[in-house]
Amino acid sequence: MYRFVVVLCLFFLSCDQKTKVEKEVEEIPVDIKVERFDKAFFETKPEDLSKIKKQYPYFFPGNDDNVWLQKMKEPIWREVYDEVQKKYSNFEPVREEFNELFKHVKYYFPKTKIPKVITVIGEMDYNAKAIYADSLVVVALELYLGKDHKFYEFPNYIKYNFEEKQIMPDVVSSFTYRNIPAYPDKNLISQMIFEGKQLYAKDLLLPNYTDAEKMGYSPEQIKWCEENESYMWRYFLENEMLYSVDPKLTTRFIAPAPFSKFYLEIDNDSPGRVGAWIGWQIVRSYMKNNNVSLSELLKINAKEIFEKSKYKPKK
Repeated sequence: MYRFVVVLCLFFLSCDQKTKVEKEVEEIPVDIKVERFDKAFFETKPEDLSKIKKQYPYFFPGNDDNVWLQKMKEPIWREVYDEVQKKYSNFEPVREEFNELFKHVKYYFPKTKIPKVITVIGEMDYNAKAIYADSLVVVALELYLGKDHKFYEFPNYIKYNFEEKQIMPDVVSSFTYRNIPAYPDKNLISQMIFEGKQLYAKDLLLPNYTDAEKMGYSPEQIKWCEENESYMWRYFLENEMLYSVDPKLTTRFIAPAPFSKFYLEIDNDSPGRVGAWIGWQIVRSYMKNNNVSLSELLKINAKEIFEKSKYKPKK
């Protein structure tokens, strides 16, 4: 009974602290400005292209206008534009999510400038869906139309995250990657913890998102990782992979993929990037056992995080 009461008190203490943080976050004034470059570009006449170039010079690094003029006129890009406008004619709900996100960013990174958000229609480059760059966030809306949209001829594991709900997690990934120092060691554990840092940042910056949404997994994939955490960890240890610099391990366990490659029967059920998920659990364990801020966490080297994490996978 005594133990139950202690656990209950700790639970409410944790809730009170969380509520205190969220109350302070709520008081931070943030008013994100959004510019719809996608609309400005496709609603401009070809003969007026120079006006757009003057307004958005950073999107026009070269002097060749033919590429842009062709995109203005190309029927398929006009169709893409029409589909984007159908879904995002009202961008206000997304802008409000940006406000909420950057209140949290300002709380944990007070020196961060509040960026301007610019929406574009890019080139279907899924490696550049949302880019955070100092005072700008650029969002390629053609890649957030919904995973089942007729335009997408990508593998399922890639287009699964072409959803509006993935805009904020993608922005946080871009933001944190810019704030995490490159790891000098190329071993697997360093890569796992590098990925774990940016996923842990989502815990604090996107507190209302599920683990599946933060990771870009389905709920079933998160459940698979939780149920197989101990097995995966034992596999890494028994095969002496943690300090290996074999580049194939990145492809097998860190990079986006339809599944992770244990070269066992479980491969068919496993999601890709399980190494990143394990790295996330290591970082979570470290933060439970060490009193450091989020900004400090991003700078601490992987070796120290691993050694002080006291990480033990759930049985």
